[in-house]
Amino acid sequence: MTPPARIGLFGLLGSGNLGNDGSFEAVLAYLRAHHPDAAISVMCGGPEIVASRYGLETTPLNWYAREYRTVSGLSSIVAKAVGKLVDIGRTAAWVRRQDLVIVPGMGVLESTLPLRPWGFPYSLLLLTASGRLAGTKVALLSVGASASSHRATRAIFAWAARLASFRSYRDEPSREAVRALGVDVTADRVYPDLAFALPVPEEPVVPRSVGVGVMAYRGGNDDRARAAELYDSYVDTMIRFVAKLAGDGRQVRLFIGDQADRQVVEEIVTELGSPLVSAPETSTLAEVMRAMSTVETVVATRYHNVLCALKLAKPTLSLGYARKNDVLMTQLGLGEFCRSVRDIEVGDLVGRFTELEKRADELHATLRARGAEQTRLLERQFAELSATFLPEGAR
Repeated sequence: MTPPARIGLFGLLGSGNLGNDGSFEAVLAYLRAHHPDAAISVMCGGPEIVASRYGLETTPLNWYAREYRTVSGLSSIVAKAVGKLVDIGRTAAWVRRQDLVIVPGMGVLESTLPLRPWGFPYSLLLLTASGRLAGTKVALLSVGASASSHRATRAIFAWAARLASFRSYRDEPSREAVRALGVDVTADRVYPDLAFALPVPEEPVVPRSVGVGVMAYRGGNDDRARAAELYDSYVDTMIRFVAKLAGDGRQVRLFIGDQADRQVVEEIVTELGSPLVSAPETSTLAEVMRAMSTVETVVATRYHNVLCALKLAKPTLSLGYARKNDVLMTQLGLGEFCRSVRDIEVGDLVGRFTELEKRADELHATLRARGAEQTRLLERQFAELSATFLPEGAR
């Protein structure tokens, strides 16, 4: 009798980013449906949250608990350096216990937001290198990637991707970004973002209501000196836009994509003090999608807020901080409703939103058809993963 497969899931999970956790939930649902006997464990950034929420065995991603906080003082610097060495053995030991490790989506090869090469990129490299040494297969599933201007980050990303046993990307630009790193991507496939596999909730829609997904936007790696300026400009624009919507008598629901975004929500609600502006409590992507299903149209910044709206077939206006937003919108047929978060202006935003509403019926039909295709493609990817790495345990 074949023993149950031992499957590990790896990433910045349970760390506050709802998009990351949504991708994880999609893969977990697939494994529980098609490989119910598999022994699943998780190496992640928020082990306590993942263990309590999903009932899984977890291992901290890093030995040093303050890994993703800015160090100050000699003792913190030393502890962080020691942690890098300790994590080599910890990661290798965890990987050795698995038959397959899945990195469930996420922008694990991206540098569109502030990123240090010795943070998560280093952890990803330890994972794929350990997989090669231990003979454990590592699958990067529907991951995001982007070009980086940082030499060390590019080198780490290149080796991390090269050492993986399986790679697929959530869009073609991600695949091209990895090819530009010098990795042979000939056999790699492009599949939709894993969150498209999540179920669609059905809630009553409030007429003329608008969902606004906000973000604690501070630019990328090259914008650290202007981070506060970018943040203030973005928040001011969103306050004025939401005020315009509420002034027209519309109900506005504010959504987050990361726990860090709650600060923006609080600033908007406090500044406007309007009973028409509310913010549902959400801690998972599924909860965001359920709350978002009650609005007619959506304006959003974070990638996975945009994805939720498209999955729900809501006419959507994207205020993107990276190319991935535009690619996603174009794939779903709404490429003309993209704006860059860097240069949005309230007048233009209102004009594009007005056009969006005029074409709502047409866009809704397009989104339903294209969204269904995204789901079918993910089912194909899951079947490929089972056939390639878990043929004995597939149901």
